[in-house]
Amino acid sequence: MHSNTAGWGSGLLGVIIFSASLPATRVAVSDFSPLFLTSIRAVIAALLGVALLMLLRQSRPQRKDVGSLIIVALGVVVGFPLMTALALQHITSAHSIVFIGLLPLVTAIFGVVRGGERPHPAFWLFSVAGSALVAGFALTQAGSASLTGDLLMVAAIVLCGLGYAEGATLSRRLGGWQVISWALVLSLPVMAIIALAVWPDTLHGISLPAWISLGYVSVFSMLVGFVFWYRGLALGGIAGVGQLQLLQPFFGLLLAGLLLHEPVAWTMIAVTALVAACVAGAKRFA
Repeated sequence: MHSNTAGWGSGLLGVIIFSASLPATRVAVSDFSPLFLTSIRAVIAALLGVALLMLLRQSRPQRKDVGSLIIVALGVVVGFPLMTALALQHITSAHSIVFIGLLPLVTAIFGVVRGGERPHPAFWLFSVAGSALVAGFALTQAGSASLTGDLLMVAAIVLCGLGYAEGATLSRRLGGWQVISWALVLSLPVMAIIALAVWPDTLHGISLPAWISLGYVSVFSMLVGFVFWYRGLALGGIAGVGQLQLLQPFFGLLLAGLLLHEPVAWTMIAVTALVAACVAGAKRFA
């Protein structure tokens, strides 16, 4: 019971931390290029991960775990940050947050594929309904939406769901924070080269909010949030704790309105609530 409660508490902290990621990325890409932002945040987080692994004297992962760690890195270290940074050049963070409502469903689908489970047919009904809601919302938002931005967000969600499912499975053997730390270490050489290649000609004129946002997505979104999130999944169970992701769109919309003063239409809130309901139904029959 204590372990389960600790898992839910840890998972909730992870979701709250992740909720500020898209608004912070939106601010950061106003002064940094998406590719530089993606690479430098990974480098910063990886250096912190290296320090953490060395300080706590963690043994290296086994050779059989390297493939899974590469998938985690491609999903949550490279794929999701880059796709969302590119998307947020075309859409608002409030609009992008609606897509996050699909993340639990995509994570569940990858879990089903990798686990070989046979979900109830109702699972797929909820899946199609949730996807249709998001697609319909994106197509009807002519003023604030962008086909390019929406497609990039879909790609981001798919990659993130894959990274979550793979990391959650791997965390049972390696531990939650060890998974994200080793994934960051594996990505460090490539991301460092990219960061140097796209380094801005000058850092003069970068606004303070952009620097703060860079620090947030590097330290909290890329590392600290995953420490809590993967720990929560390991202690409380993937199926149960994973449902906490349903709260992320609501936290994110609130932050987008409060911090960025972006308009949050009632339709965004309504669609997010309906998507959350569909994902909850899908989870029940997974």
